[in-house]
Amino acid sequence: MPAPNQAAMDFLLSRRSRPAKTLTTPVPSRAELKPILTAAARSPDHGKLEPWRFIVLERPALKRLAEVAEARGLSLGLNEADISKARVQFASAHLAVAVVEVAKPSDKIPPIEQTYSAGAVCLAMLNAALASGWGANWLSGWASHDRGFLETGLGLDTHERVAGFIHIGTETSQPPERPRPDLDAITTWVCE
Repeated sequence: MPAPNQAAMDFLLSRRSRPAKTLTTPVPSRAELKPILTAAARSPDHGKLEPWRFIVLERPALKRLAEVAEARGLSLGLNEADISKARVQFASAHLAVAVVEVAKPSDKIPPIEQTYSAGAVCLAMLNAALASGWGANWLSGWASHDRGFLETGLGLDTHERVAGFIHIGTETSQPPERPRPDLDAITTWVCE
């Protein structure tokens, strides 16, 4: 019989992201952030490729990224609402971690599995931040997929892309529970 970790299971069954717009200061110090990053880095990495890296974005960098997002959105001819949403995502943040997928050549591990690994890192980081008592949210948006923003704002190379921005801070309000998937509707049991 396996030995359950009931506290971990209870956490996973009740975890809830906190909307980024409700996060404020204080944010984790570098020392407080390190265990969160360490937990995220323990994600399955398919052949020890480590097809990801982290960029910790502190307040001045986030303010700069807000300006880059606005300028890039205008140059792309995006509508005002989309530009504003991207700008606010960075302008109102106090700490975020960009999880950067770094595609690595491999004869054994296909690119899609490296993408899955980067996604697993995002979820692990989100859960580690929540388990540490911080509010946290995983965001993306058009800017996280735009090469111009990624290269200008974050200095990413052509083989890199953002899997997500994990915003971390002190929550100002607890969000209400939201509807969850109907497990019976999404589960198929195969017995033969």
